[in-house]
Amino acid sequence: MADDANNGLAGTILVIDDERNIRRTLRMVLEGEGATVLDAETAEAGLKLIEQSLIDGDGKQAIEVVMADVMLPGMSGLQLLEKLSQLGDGAPPLPVILISGHATVSDAVRATRLGAFDFFEKPLARDRVVVSVRNALRHHASEAELRSLRARARRELIGDSKPMIELQRQITKVGSTRARVLIEGESGTGKELVARAIHEASERRGGPFIKVNCAAIPRELIESELFGHERGAFTGATGQKRGLFELAHDGTLFLDEIGDMDLNAQAKVLRVLQSGELMRVGGEKPIKIDVRVLAATHRNLKEQVQSGEFREDLYFRLAVVPIWVPPLRDREGDPALLCRHYLDVACRENGITPKRISPAAQTALDAYAWPGNVRELRNVMERMAILSDGDLELDDIPFDIRGDASDEAANSSDALVQFGEGAVPPGMSLKGFRDSVERAFILQRLNEHGWNVSKTAEALDVERTHLHKKMKLLGIARGG
Repeated sequence: MADDANNGLAGTILVIDDERNIRRTLRMVLEGEGATVLDAETAEAGLKLIEQSLIDGDGKQAIEVVMADVMLPGMSGLQLLEKLSQLGDGAPPLPVILISGHATVSDAVRATRLGAFDFFEKPLARDRVVVSVRNALRHHASEAELRSLRARARRELIGDSKPMIELQRQITKVGSTRARVLIEGESGTGKELVARAIHEASERRGGPFIKVNCAAIPRELIESELFGHERGAFTGATGQKRGLFELAHDGTLFLDEIGDMDLNAQAKVLRVLQSGELMRVGGEKPIKIDVRVLAATHRNLKEQVQSGEFREDLYFRLAVVPIWVPPLRDREGDPALLCRHYLDVACRENGITPKRISPAAQTALDAYAWPGNVRELRNVMERMAILSDGDLELDDIPFDIRGDASDEAANSSDALVQFGEGAVPPGMSLKGFRDSVERAFILQRLNEHGWNVSKTAEALDVERTHLHKKMKLLGIARGG
């Protein structure tokens, strides 16, 4: 908790000291400023309180700052700090202020290396204590907010496949820097979610996040949209307008579909990135801005550079750190998680009783290649949530998803099964017919390639994992 409006100390402080008078003095000072104070005589007892607080989470007695004496019976304050650094994977999970009656330079250096927030000597000066604790509370609140934002970003980027774990690792690493990032990936993969996650993991998270879709703005308006204009700069400019770069000052500007920006606008964006200044259309004075630029595209910018459609110098300015967002077909296991998540979301947002997905329906959904990626999956799950009468069964799945490869097989000149009039078995459903043709088609291709799944997938022009899922769905097994 941060300090309140009148600069009191609205937080819970743990004081660890073997001297009763010190504990009593610190309690009086801190409680007089509005803090809640817990105390312990030993580091061992204090550590138990801290561990319990971390387990319980953000309860009323959640410890936010620790004040500990360096010289304690048993475990010392420095040893306690070392234990807490181990709990926090290299840094204490909450601010620790060390106090000592016999401080040495080596103690102070060691405390700093172990991540102590502050270090001062006895006798304690009241104002020094209050200022230090207030700063520690603010630091704890800031770190808690950052952890919350990072957790929210991870929740939105759903998936535990290897490509997604790597993506989240990259977001965490690049988020804390000031580097420009080029986010690449197919349409619908979630590039905007990645950009927002980077912003929320950065020191600019308290500033604005401004998105601009470069493909949606007409060429004649993009300069005014990005850089603003002065009154009378052109016909229809009846007043001054701040551009998106200005609106993103002290925050992040996300240039989505940067590959669709025309060369003239590219040149002006490059100048802003180089100088940190912009000029409104019709303006006479440059305006200083401090903006972190993130860009995204589904196009191959390197190819566009070679063809002259995209400026090479701008490409290198934007792609300081390139990040690739994997397509859904490469995220084994993630479609099932996403289906469940977006079905729950669709039911909640549309006031529908929660629904489940049958195993047969989930197998069919897993086998689909999802060419539209997460965007397509979310739309499909909402459609199914609304149109199905109960839990989702195989027949509730749209035909084009249940039979994503069957039409190609049935219409191919290599089709194996040719039925004459009256030759279709009585009572066979359309799905049964479609599956029988698809099964025979895949079986022949597998036999042609000696049951080498990788080569068969290449011949069928599908991903190997997709073919495995399709074989499982159709009950295809060697010797079966």
